[in-house]
Amino acid sequence: MARVMLDSFGLAKACERTRPERGPEGLARVLAGACGQGALRHVLTRSGWHRLGGVVDRAYGRVADNILHWAEHDGDVDRLMEKCAAAGYFATRLQGCTHYFVAPWEDGSDDFLQIEVEELQEVLDHPLVDPDWYPESIAEFVDPLELPRLAPEPIGDARYVFRRVVRINEFLQGLDPARHSTVRLRRFFADWGRSSAGQACTSCGLHWALALREMPLADGGASFSAKPVATFDPATIELRRPDGLAGAVLANWLHRVDLAAGYPFAWYFLMLASRLVPVSVGEQVQRDLHSGFDYLPERDVRVVTDWAADPYTC
Repeated sequence: MARVMLDSFGLAKACERTRPERGPEGLARVLAGACGQGALRHVLTRSGWHRLGGVVDRAYGRVADNILHWAEHDGDVDRLMEKCAAAGYFATRLQGCTHYFVAPWEDGSDDFLQIEVEELQEVLDHPLVDPDWYPESIAEFVDPLELPRLAPEPIGDARYVFRRVVRINEFLQGLDPARHSTVRLRRFFADWGRSSAGQACTSCGLHWALALREMPLADGGASFSAKPVATFDPATIELRRPDGLAGAVLANWLHRVDLAAGYPFAWYFLMLASRLVPVSVGEQVQRDLHSGFDYLPERDVRVVTDWAADPYTC
């Protein structure tokens, strides 16, 4: 694996020169060439988020790239409102989605490469001045909660922006071991490695990406948290709730979940890190095991038994 190059600058340039019209699969091929990892695959896209954009005039000419920096530089709400009323300025927002790309690194459930790329589209958000509204602070001026929004008309072309590249096992090793969330996350990957899921697919990353959250610290550093996110949409599984199911009927329900997810023992990990499978299912499976049912492989029996003795979710 020495040929794999975790060159953030090179990956960023690859994103800059790739048009979103090529789609995530096209970007995957470009990124694979940039980092020397031919096994890189697009596994997940998370959408529905946005962040503050800039400022444009009536003709959509650029006034500022960052509305917060622009407003803070002026520093006076009254002066800003007077200037914007005369000029007819508009605020924009960046509508975004995050694409996740994964490649196995070595043989280990948590040893995979994860690359995150944002796809951004700047759109109109709201007029900076409304006759029926007056902000009380710079923060309210740049991000008003009650001001009506405009139709999200695009301003310029969509673009890819490189976010980060992470070798996941090294990331996990760097988390604070004293935090309960770290213990649960490491246990999630350990359970994958010793279960039927890990036997069928060594790299957990092909089925579970890690959504990373970075929180700035007062000393200038950063603290990270992470949550596994299924790389398929659990909402696409149309199953009635398993309330009251037990024995062979429950075994068939679990089998349907596994088939829909595409790998064995999927129900267990969906129980840990999604809302599709409730915790009560794991509890009922453990009761079935005590009653003599043997619909799970021995390796999965051990995982469920350990979980029942010390339950957790991510």
